[in-house]
Amino acid sequence: MITARAAATFEPVGRSVATARGFVRDTLQGWGLAELIEDAVVLTSELVTNAVVHAGTSAEVRCLRDSRGIRIEVVDRHPERELPLAEVSRGRLDLNSEGGRGLMLCAALATRWGVDYTAADKCVWFRLDQQTVPVGTRAAGPVLPLDALPVSDARVRVAVVEVDRGDMISRWNDDAQQLFGYTAEQVEGKALADLAAWPQTPGTGTGIAEALVLSRWEGSYGVRDVEGRTVPVYACHLRVRDAQGEPSTVCLIVRDHERAILQSPARLPAHGKSTEGLDRGGADSLDALIGSPPPDDLDGLLQRTVERARDMLDGDAAFLLLATDDETELEVRATTGLPSARQRFARVPVETGSGRYGSARMPSVHEDLATSPGAVPLLSGTGMHAVVIVPLKVEGRLTGSLGVASETSGRYSNEEALRLQFAADRIALAVESARLTELERLRRGSLAFLVEASELLAGTLDRNQTLALMAQMTVPTLATWCAVYTIPEPGSEPVLSYVLHEDEDRIDGIKALLERVEPPAPDLTLGVRPWHAPSDAARNTALRTSLRSLALGGRPSYQTPGTSLATASAVGGETVVLPLVARNRVIGLLALGKPTDERFRQDILELAEDLSRRAALALDNARLYSERTAISQSLQRSLLPPELPDIDGVDVEVIYRAAGEGNEVGGDFYDVFPIREGVYGFAIGDVCGTGPEAAAVTGLARHALRLLAREGLGGPAVLERLNAAILEEGPRARFLTLLYGELWPQPSGGALLKMVCAGHPLPLRLSPDGTVESAASPQPLLGVMDDLELFEQTAALDPGDVLLCVTDGVTERREGTRMLGDDGLADVLSNCTGLTAGAVAARVLRAVERFASDAPSDDMAILTLRIPE
Repeated sequence: MITARAAATFEPVGRSVATARGFVRDTLQGWGLAELIEDAVVLTSELVTNAVVHAGTSAEVRCLRDSRGIRIEVVDRHPERELPLAEVSRGRLDLNSEGGRGLMLCAALATRWGVDYTAADKCVWFRLDQQTVPVGTRAAGPVLPLDALPVSDARVRVAVVEVDRGDMISRWNDDAQQLFGYTAEQVEGKALADLAAWPQTPGTGTGIAEALVLSRWEGSYGVRDVEGRTVPVYACHLRVRDAQGEPSTVCLIVRDHERAILQSPARLPAHGKSTEGLDRGGADSLDALIGSPPPDDLDGLLQRTVERARDMLDGDAAFLLLATDDETELEVRATTGLPSARQRFARVPVETGSGRYGSARMPSVHEDLATSPGAVPLLSGTGMHAVVIVPLKVEGRLTGSLGVASETSGRYSNEEALRLQFAADRIALAVESARLTELERLRRGSLAFLVEASELLAGTLDRNQTLALMAQMTVPTLATWCAVYTIPEPGSEPVLSYVLHEDEDRIDGIKALLERVEPPAPDLTLGVRPWHAPSDAARNTALRTSLRSLALGGRPSYQTPGTSLATASAVGGETVVLPLVARNRVIGLLALGKPTDERFRQDILELAEDLSRRAALALDNARLYSERTAISQSLQRSLLPPELPDIDGVDVEVIYRAAGEGNEVGGDFYDVFPIREGVYGFAIGDVCGTGPEAAAVTGLARHALRLLAREGLGGPAVLERLNAAILEEGPRARFLTLLYGELWPQPSGGALLKMVCAGHPLPLRLSPDGTVESAASPQPLLGVMDDLELFEQTAALDPGDVLLCVTDGVTERREGTRMLGDDGLADVLSNCTGLTAGAVAARVLRAVERFASDAPSDDMAILTLRIPE
C-alpha cells in the first residue's frame, strides 16, 4: 500500500538531471530514508539523462513509498524508442553505445526494476527495499565465520585522550600510557600535534588542527612513542562540550591493525545482495573502489582510485586524467605503476585523430599497443601492452578518463571495460565534487596570494628589490627555480638580472648555465610558452662533463660531474617563459622551471600569468621612478654650490639637510664664494616652503648673489636687486629671508665682516670665554615690498671667535609645545668654546635632532666661520 507520494516534471534540458537528483534526494531525506538516497540518486540520474538528453523529451519523476521501501518511476514521451533489454539481460551491452547503461545499473543496484509501455509514454521503474534490522539498531553486520573476523592482540587497548580548546592534552588514560610509553604527567599540557605524525601535507588536506575542531573525525595517522618510533594508529575523534559550554575533543585510539574496533561499518551491500556477486559481477561499489572513509583531498582520492582500479582488474598500472574546463584536453593527475613524476600534469588532447584518445568520450580497449604505436601517448615506452580506458562523466559531460594497463597483451576485453565503466560511473561524481572543492580552494588561495603579492610589489619603488620580490614570490610557491630577464631599452636584447632556486646552493650553477644560453625572444605574440634551451644545455653540459671524467680515468676534472649533474637535474624539467608586459611594451621575461621529470599544472601557469602582469607594472614603475629620481637629483645637485673655497686664516664648515624623501635641495640654501682678491661672500637663506618650488627660488637667489657681488655692488645693493628679481617672478614669487655678508680676512689675524640680515635669524658670535651675542640687527625680508631700504653692519671676528649662521629649521625645532628658539641655540653654542668650525656645526645639528623624537620636518642649513687662535 502506498503511504507517501511525490512527483515532479523536468524539461528536456541538461540541467534538469541535476534538478531531478535534488528532488529525489530531498524527498527521501524528508521520508527518513537516508540509507537509500545514494543508490536512488544514481539510478534517477541515469534514467533522467536517458529521457531528457537521449530521448529528448520531458521526464516525470514519481517517488512512491510503501512499508517495504520505495519505487521510483521515470516517465518519458518517447515510447517508440526501444530499450536494449535483451542485451542488458545477457550482459552484452555494446560499449560504443550511450544507451543501456542506466538499465545495467538498475540490474546491479535495484531490488527489482522494469519497463512499462503505453501508447503515449514509457515508464522505467525500480524498487529499493529497506534493510531489515532490529528496532533500535543503528548499524548491523552479518554473522561471519570465525576465520573471517578481524584479528586483535591478546589484550585490546583503547587509548582515551582528551584535547582542550587550545589543542592541548588534558587527559591521558592508562591504555594510552601502555600503547605509547608516556605517563600522563609527561604529556598533559602538551599539544597533540607534537606527538602525531599526521599524513596530510599542510595545505593539501585536513590537518590535525582542522580535524580536532570537526564535530567528528575518523581515520589513520601515526603517534610517536616515548622511544621516537611512529606507531600506526586508527582514531575516532568526537567534539563535545561540558556543562559550562567549554569545548574539547575526545580521541579514542587503537593500533591500526585493530581498527575494526572503532571503524564505522561500511554501507551494507545493496539491498540484500551478496558481496560475492559484486566482486564477480559488473558493479563495483563506491566504497569498494575508494575505501571508507574516503580521502578528504582530491589528490588522495585520485591516487586511491587508480590503485583500487589497478587491483580490481589485476593490472600492472593505472592512470586517471581530468578534463580541462573546455574539455579539449586531459591532464594527468594520478598514476600507479608508471613514472608518475614524469607524466604528472602532462596534457593530451581529447581528440587528435583516430586512435589517439579519439574515443575519450567512450570506453575503449587496446589488446596490444605494439600494433598501434602512439595510440595511448601516456603509456609510450612503459612496456605496457593491453589497456582499457573509460570516461568519467557527470551529467553527460566528460570530466576525466580512467585507465588500467597490463604488460600482457590481450589481457582485457569488453567485459573488463564494462566493469571499469561501472566503477568510473560511481566515482565520477565524487571526483568532480572534490575537483570543484579543490578549484575553489585554489582560487581562494590564488586570490589571497595575488593580494599579498600586489601589496608587497606596491610597497617598493626600488628596481633591485622589485626583482628580488618577484623571484621570491614565485619560488617555491609556483616553481622550483626562476630567472628574470630585463630589457633596458626597446629593441635591446634581454639581460639576465636575477636567478633564484629553492636550494641556494643551486643558484650559481643555474646562473652560469643561463648566461651561456641564448635568452628567450621577447615577442609579445608568443605569450606563455615552453622554453627547452636550459634543459637541453644542462643535459649537454652534464654529458660532456661525465665523458671528460671518464676520459680522465674517473678522476675529478676542473668541474666535477656532480655539480653539472645537479644543475641538469635542477633545470631538467619543464621550463616556461612569461613576457613581462607593462604599458603595451615587453620590459622583460620571467622564466619558471621545474626539476627533472616535473611539469606545471595549468592553474599554476594561470596564476603565474596574473602575477607576471602585476610584477611587470611594478618593475616598470620602479624604472620610471628611478629615472625621474635620477633626473631630479641631477637637477637638484646643479642648485648646490660647488666645493667650499679655502680661505686663509678662516675655518669654514657647512651642514645642509633638505626635508622630504629624495630631496637634496629645498627652500634653505647657503653659499661661500670668492668675490675678488682677499674678499669672500657668504650667504645663508630660507625660501618660504619646501620642495622643488622652493628649490627653484634658491637657485635664482644663489646665482644672482654671485653675479651681483662680483659686479662690485655692496651688500644692500645686492639684496635690493635680488628683491626686484624675485618680485618679477610674479605668481611664482616667494618671500625670502637672507643673511648676506662679505668676509675680509686680515693679515694680522681675525676677519672683518660686513653683513645685511634681511628677515633672517640673527647670526651669533661665540667668544673664547663662552659669551654669545648677536652679530647683526634684523631688517625686512625679501620678496614682499618693492622699495627696500637696507643697510650694512660691520663686525669683527678675533682669533678664537666663531660666527654661527642658521636657518629657522634649527631655531623652530619643536617637541610638543616646546621650541628650541634663539635662547636654546645660544645655550648650545655657549658650550662649543675651543671646538673647530666642523665640530661646532656637528654639535648644533646633534642638539637639534635630540630636541624632538620625530624626524625634522623643515629644511636646515648651518654655516660656521671660525678664526683659529
